Amino acid sequence: MIGRLCALCALLLMVSAMSLVTARFQSRELFIVRDRLSTRAQELDNDWRRLQLARAELARNARIDRIARADLGMVSVLPGKTIYIDGGAPAAAKSRAGGRP
Repeated sequence: MIGRLCALCALLLMVSAMSLVTARFQSRELFIVRDRLSTRAQELDNDWRRLQLARAELARNARIDRIARADLGMVSVLPGKTIYIDGGAPAAAKSRAGGRP
């Protein structure tokens, strides 16, 4: 009877030890995965910040103005060539055009 009880306790102890080893192994694997994901998150955060700076640089008014002048040949508007339209422009345009539609 005592021999069977000792054998049962030994079996339970071995099962418990195997369970402990398995749990520690899984814990180490999860720690490695967490560390890799944390590193990847930091890399993505750095990339995001770099892209934000690049976007801000590309959207700067001075750059847009330089490209508009150089590539598209655009020039600043002179006050004498500016046409202002007010809310009653259609009626005013008809009266200046001599009533023509």
